[in-house]
Amino acid sequence: MSTLIDTPEQTALRAAVSALGHRHGPGFDRAALWAEAGKLGYLGVNLPEEYGGGGSGMAELSIVLEEAGAAGAPLLMMVVSPAICGTVIARFGTEEQKRAWLPGLADGSKTMAFGITEPDAGSNSHRITTTATRTEDGWVLNGRKVFVSGVDIADATLIVGRTSDARTGNLKPCLFIVPRDAPGFGRRHIEMELDANEKQFELTLDDVHLPADALVGGGTSHAEGCGGEDAGLLQLFAGLNPERIMTAAFAIGMGRYALAQAVTYAKERQVWKAPIGAHQAIAHPLAQAHIELELARLMMAKAAHLYDMGDDMGAGEAANMAKYAAAEACVKAVDQAVHTLGGNGLTKEFGLARLITAARVARIAPVSREMILNYVSHQTLGLPKSY
Repeated sequence: MSTLIDTPEQTALRAAVSALGHRHGPGFDRAALWAEAGKLGYLGVNLPEEYGGGGSGMAELSIVLEEAGAAGAPLLMMVVSPAICGTVIARFGTEEQKRAWLPGLADGSKTMAFGITEPDAGSNSHRITTTATRTEDGWVLNGRKVFVSGVDIADATLIVGRTSDARTGNLKPCLFIVPRDAPGFGRRHIEMELDANEKQFELTLDDVHLPADALVGGGTSHAEGCGGEDAGLLQLFAGLNPERIMTAAFAIGMGRYALAQAVTYAKERQVWKAPIGAHQAIAHPLAQAHIELELARLMMAKAAHLYDMGDDMGAGEAANMAKYAAAEACVKAVDQAVHTLGGNGLTKEFGLARLITAARVARIAPVSREMILNYVSHQTLGLPKSY
C-alpha cells in the first residue's frame, strides 16, 4: 500500500517497518518489539539527531506507527512517548532536560507517559484543577488524572498542571516531568474491557515535591523565549497536534490490518460457485473501506507536513480532521471486516472481534469526534459557539 506523496526514503521506511511488524505480528511481545524498534531508530525518527534521534519529523513517525499497526503489531505508547513528550521536550525543554530524556526516548530505553485528562474536566482543558505551587526549592503538585496510558512501564509522566499568575492571579497551564517513584505520586489501574498491551491508570498527586528543573523549559521564561511558565499553552498544543496525527496513524494502521484480513478471507472463502469476494455485496463495502482509509491517510499526511513545516495553526486544523476521518474509517473497516467473515469474525482464531472495541477508542480519545466537529464548525467555518 503506497501513496504518491511518499518520498523514496519514506517508502523505504514503510517497507522496513512493515517487515519488522510482520516478524512480530499479532500476539506480539510489546517490550521486545519496542526494544527492537528503538534499536533500529524507528521510535526516535522524529527527534533531533544531536540527541540520538533520526532528525526527521512527524510524517516519518506516523509512518512507523501506521505500518506497525497494519502488520497487527500497534505500539500505542508511540503516540505518547516520542510523539507528545519527545516533541515537547525537544521544542521547549532546557538543555539539561533534552540531554536527560531525548536519547532514551529515541532508542526506547526510556518511556514517558502523558497526563492531562481529569475526572471533572473531560474535554475542557480550562477546567484542569491539578495545581503546581512554587516553593523555595521547586514545586508542589496536587491533583488527579485519569485514563493515562502506560504509567506502569514509563520512567516518568509529563503532567499538565496549572500555576498561579502572580500578576493576575489566574491559573495558567504548565508541564512538569514527574518521576514514577516520586513520593506522593500514586496510581490505580483502571480495568478496561479493551484488548491492549498498554494499561490505563488513574493518578493521584498528593503533595508531590519536585525540583525547580522539573518544569519543562525551566523558570519563568526560557532563554529562547519558549519555555517555562510563560509557554504552557504553546507547549501543550505542540504536543496535542502530534497526538492527533499519531492517533490517526494508529487508527489507519488498525483499519488496514482488519481490511487485509477480510480481503484475504473473501478471496479464499467459497460457498457457491465463486469466492464470496466476487459478490458486490461483499466487494463494494470493502472497496469503500479502502477508499476511506486512503482519504484519511492523505489528510494525516497533510497534517504531518504542516506540523513539520512549523505551521502549528494549519496543523491543528488538519490534525483534527485527520483524526476524525481516520477514526471513522477505522470503525467502518473493522465492522465490515468482521461482517465479511461472518461467525468467523467473532472467533479468537481470526482475531478481529477484539478490534471492535479498540477501533472505537480512536473516536473517543484523545478528543471525541463531537469536539472535533465543534472545532471545525467554530474555527474553520466561523459558526457561533453553543458553549
